[in-house]
Amino acid sequence: MEHVSNGVSLVEFKKRSLIPEKWEDQVRAIGISEYKEAALSLAQAFATDELAQYLLDADDMVGITDEAKWRLHVDIFNYIVAAHCYRGIVTTIGPDYEGVALWMPPGSDMDDWLTIVRSGMWRLYYQLSAEGRKRYYRELMPVLHDTKVETMGEKDKDCYYLVYLGTKPSGQRRGYGRKLIEQMAAKADAEGRWMYLESSSDKNTAYYKKFGFEIKKDIYLGADSKSPVRLTIMVRDPQKLVHSIPIKLNGGFKMM
Repeated sequence: MEHVSNGVSLVEFKKRSLIPEKWEDQVRAIGISEYKEAALSLAQAFATDELAQYLLDADDMVGITDEAKWRLHVDIFNYIVAAHCYRGIVTTIGPDYEGVALWMPPGSDMDDWLTIVRSGMWRLYYQLSAEGRKRYYRELMPVLHDTKVETMGEKDKDCYYLVYLGTKPSGQRRGYGRKLIEQMAAKADAEGRWMYLESSSDKNTAYYKKFGFEIKKDIYLGADSKSPVRLTIMVRDPQKLVHSIPIKLNGGFKMM
């Protein structure tokens, strides 16, 4: 309300927005029709991530422009998010996909050829440089797979795998990451299942501890490179949460 000199009070009404109001604070699962928006959000969230840069900063990519690297960075997330839309669970929160989480539910993976083709992941092999392909296909993927199997043992197929969790800069400090984790944690607890993730920074590791994740060990990529990347393996045992956040599924979205 604004007061003017002639004693007349003007009331300013909030205009109605076509953006659903509940998107501001409610976690929802999305399908393939929204994968590009979610992928761009994650690309922005992980623009300074050491692992993301490790894949694109190989010695044989010195001549590649920053613009070209950014486009490839976005493409990688396009493929990964699309694959999770087909085989996993993609959750988001915020009016413009500010927070996004990629989950692989118990017993699922995205390694089958149909998913690789449908998601566009097959293109990545031809887009990466020779050293980039080595880092991604011969180092990163086998190490992540083997470490998860070794860490979880018999529980490997009985856990929720948090593959990516990111909040783009414009959506930070709004509690979006917390709500994304708590929503799936409540589901995992209700089913008596574990949760698994890899953290790529000390800041993230400290953050995940707040939700019951415990450090199991550290692994390293690029041990023979100038800047080795450390990933901290974390596991959360089933537990009882005080609060849970409902999940909203779009029409036509099928849980795998």
